[in-house]
Amino acid sequence: MVDARLPDGSRINAIIPPLSLKGPMITIRKFAQDRYTIEDLLNRFHSVSQPMADFIQAAVVTRKNMLISGGTGSGKTTLLNIVSEYIPDGERIISIEDAAELKLNKAHWARLETRPTNVEGKGGISIRELFVNTLRMRPDRIIIGECRGPEVLDMLQAMNTGHDGSLTTIHANSTRDAITRLNSLILLSGLELPLRAVYDMISSAIDVIVHVARMSDGSRKITGISEVTGRIVEGIPELKDIFVFNHKGMDKNGKIMGEYAPTGYVPECFEDFKKRGLVLPVTIFSADHSVRAE
Repeated sequence: MVDARLPDGSRINAIIPPLSLKGPMITIRKFAQDRYTIEDLLNRFHSVSQPMADFIQAAVVTRKNMLISGGTGSGKTTLLNIVSEYIPDGERIISIEDAAELKLNKAHWARLETRPTNVEGKGGISIRELFVNTLRMRPDRIIIGECRGPEVLDMLQAMNTGHDGSLTTIHANSTRDAITRLNSLILLSGLELPLRAVYDMISSAIDVIVHVARMSDGSRKITGISEVTGRIVEGIPELKDIFVFNHKGMDKNGKIMGEYAPTGYVPECFEDFKKRGLVLPVTIFSADHSVRAE
C-alpha cells in the first residue's frame, strides 16, 4: 500500500493484493481549487451564522488557541484555511502537515511536510520531529494540519509556553469528544502521566473548540463552538457551549433544517476581547438571537 500526493495537490492511496482481497484499488481525494472565504460559509453554504463568524474572528485575532474538530470529510481543513485569514499579516506562521493541503494566503507562511519511511522502513520524519524543529524557527503561530498521534503532547506544551494563537484539527464527534480524543492521543506519547495532569494540560492550553460536521444531505455545518474555561470540574476540563446548531428535521427535498443558536453563555474570553479593543456586542450571545440555516 502507498499514500502519496499528486502534483495538483490531490491525495492518492493505492493498495494491492494480498491486502486488498478484490484486486488493486486506487483512491484519489481531490480538493477544490477555489479558495473559500468566510463569506462563502455565510451566504453560499450557510455553514455558520454571522455571530459565530464574528466570535471566531475575535478569538483568532486575540490569539486564542483553537482546536477544530470533526469527522473525516467534514471540512476541517477548509475551515482551518478560512480561519487562518484572520491572522494578522505581520505574524510568522509555520504549518506542519502529513500531506500538504493548507492554502494560506499569508506572506510570512513557512510550510513543513512529513516524510514517510522508505521500503526499508528508514528515513521517515514524523510530525513530532518537525514540531521540535519548528520551535527553533521563531514562529508567532504554529498550525498543525491534523493532530493524530504523540505530537499532541508537544502541541499542548507549545500552547502552554508562549505560542498563543496556535491552530490545529482533530478527529472527533463533538466538542466534548475532542477532549477525550486529546487525552487518548497523549497516552500514545508513551509518557505515564496521571490523568489529572493530562486534563490540567488540556484545560490550560486550549481556549476554544469549534466542531464542524458533514450532515446527511452532504452539507457541512459548524454545529458547536465551546469555550474551555480552564477549570477542572468533576475530574474533567470544563466546557461551556457558546453556539450550537439545533437540528429541526428535514424538508421534502431531503435538506437539513435547523438554526444556529447562542446558548446564552457569555464566554470568559469576551472580557479579553474588550481589553484588546475588539468591540463585539454582548447581544450576540443572547439565547433569543437564533439564525435559521437556509
